[in-house]
Amino acid sequence: MRLKDKRIAFCVEEGFEDLEFWAVYMRLREEGARVTVVAPKAGVTFHSKSGGLTATSEAAADAIAARDMDAVIVPGGWAPDKLRRYESVKHLVRDAYAQGKIIGMICHAGWVGISAGIVKGHRATGSIAIKDDLENAGATWCDAPALRDGNLVWGRVVADIPDFNRELVRAIAET
Repeated sequence: MRLKDKRIAFCVEEGFEDLEFWAVYMRLREEGARVTVVAPKAGVTFHSKSGGLTATSEAAADAIAARDMDAVIVPGGWAPDKLRRYESVKHLVRDAYAQGKIIGMICHAGWVGISAGIVKGHRATGSIAIKDDLENAGATWCDAPALRDGNLVWGRVVADIPDFNRELVRAIAET
C-alpha cells in the first residue's frame, strides 16, 4: 500500500464522469489513501454525467486546508465547469498547488486548473475539447494518455484511466 495514510481531497459536483471519479477513487483507496470527497457544500449527493452513479460530499471545500492534504484530485465530466465557479474550490486547488501538493486532473478537469490559475507554463493533457482553453491559459498541450509536470498530474480521457492512475499513484507516493 504505497499511499498508506496519504490524505487526498477528491472534488465532486453534479455531472461528474462516472469512471473518472469512481475508478480513480477506488484505486487510491486500494493503495491505502484516506480519501475525502469534497464539494462546495458537505452532505450533498451528486449524480454522475450518465445518471447511473452517485457520490456524496463528506466535506465542504472551504472546510479543507491544503496543508492537511497530500493531493487534490478533480475528475472530468460536466462537474469541472461547475466546480470552477466556486472560490472555495479554486482556493483549495491554488493553495495545494502553491504548497507543492499533487493536483490530479483528468479530461475536462483542466478547467478547474485554468480557473485556479495554475496551468501557465506547464505541459498539460485532457479532453481535446479543452485543448484551446489550456493553450490560451498558457499551458503546452500534449496529446498523451497521462503525464506529470511538476506537481500537476494529467489524464486525457476515460480510456486513459489506467495510465492516469499509475502516474497519479507514483506522484503521490513520492511526496
